[in-house]
Amino acid sequence: MKPFSADVPRHPGFTRRQMVQAGAISLLGLGTNHLDQLQAGTSPARLKSVIYIFLSGGLAQHESFDPKPDAPVEIRGEFDPIATQTPGLHICEHLPMLAARSSKWSLVRSLTHPYNEHSQGHMVMLSGRTDLPQGFNPSKPQPSDHPSLAAIAGQILPGTNNLPPAIILPEKLVHRTGREIPGQLAGSMGTSDDPFFLNTIPYNPQSYGAWPEYGFHHQSGFVAGNNLEFRSPDLSVPEGMGSTRMHQRFDLLAAVERQQTHWQRMLEFEQFDQYQQRAISMLVDGRLKEVFNVMNSPPEQLDRYGRNTFGWSLLLARRLVESGVRLVQVNLGNNETWDTHGNAFPHLKNYLLPPMDRSVSALLDDLEERGLLDDTLVVMGGEFGRTPKISLLPSAYALPGRDHWGKVQSVFLAGGGVQGGRVIGASDKTGGYPIRDPQRPENLAATIYQALGIPKSSHWNDLLDRPIPVYEGTPIPGLS
Repeated sequence: MKPFSADVPRHPGFTRRQMVQAGAISLLGLGTNHLDQLQAGTSPARLKSVIYIFLSGGLAQHESFDPKPDAPVEIRGEFDPIATQTPGLHICEHLPMLAARSSKWSLVRSLTHPYNEHSQGHMVMLSGRTDLPQGFNPSKPQPSDHPSLAAIAGQILPGTNNLPPAIILPEKLVHRTGREIPGQLAGSMGTSDDPFFLNTIPYNPQSYGAWPEYGFHHQSGFVAGNNLEFRSPDLSVPEGMGSTRMHQRFDLLAAVERQQTHWQRMLEFEQFDQYQQRAISMLVDGRLKEVFNVMNSPPEQLDRYGRNTFGWSLLLARRLVESGVRLVQVNLGNNETWDTHGNAFPHLKNYLLPPMDRSVSALLDDLEERGLLDDTLVVMGGEFGRTPKISLLPSAYALPGRDHWGKVQSVFLAGGGVQGGRVIGASDKTGGYPIRDPQRPENLAATIYQALGIPKSSHWNDLLDRPIPVYEGTPIPGLS
């Protein structure tokens, strides 16, 4: 490749390497009007972060963090409780690794909202708003939807080290029927503030769950031949992309941009170009390729987290917060994996709880060993809990499970100043309703915003540039 010539025009403040990488983006039709804003900036002090593990489908409180061993069998279920490291605190027997680390985490056993439908539950738990937005459609996102936590964080927090402030991985939540789950996007903020989705596994409508060797389906268990793969985004630069050729493309793009005279087309272009900015900002820093390349991790680290979607995703989440991302939402798993209407006990025992137990335990240990746990809040929950009473849908399942239940669910929290071994709130003797310290999605959202260091006076702006308060509730007391 020819040396960089002084007679080739430059964008001020960019190295040749950054220019070449930005030129690679231009090949894809990406704009250049934000290039001067994309120079790398390194924060002198580590900022606080959040990892939000979202268990789409609805985690059963009885089979996880709120067992009811003294209830009748149709309430109690098949699993036994086990003691944790914290005296008097018991959780499900299939979470032994987390039980051994209870000094690092706490529980909220009383989070409640009024919805028993998946899309409604996703909307309120991903936005932190109990009220449904005007024009809510459970089948697809709407422009009037409440913005997600990730969208709000992405709008009001600065990016660091060429990374967006908020990232969602390993995929967007899309039901196996093709229905895109509402609650994930920017909604009334406008599409230009939609969160950055890092799609690292190919969408597979035939499988659920965490295992790489086979697909997993609620009705039939393993589905042979649906191997999962975890891929890194392509951050390479095309060969032969020299500076002269790159600037020719800059000139061409500038000419095209000047022809965008219709205001509506200009608006659409500017909104799209913000996504271009995010793409360029990750490309101009070649170090990020290794951050994303989870599969090149040492074998012992991959074994520690688990060689499945759960493990790979949480390892990547740790890498991202260590690199400066402020909020990482980890969707585990696809196709409402935790929707255990039937076959609940074998599926939880064999396919769902073990990888969750291992990967979350590894994440807590890894964050602590790297000095990141105190500044990183880890939150884990779903869109709702499950019914107190076990039931059977014989037309769909061979074995029983639990239906949707928004009245109460358990939420797991660790790090970010949370003291370990604490339990906030309580459910009744059947695990059906809060009986002490009920908490709303607004309070969980406020806890997340507080952990990110967002002041209580902060606001986000909608499409009309109207300021909307970030905080709709108060942080959950008693955790710190």
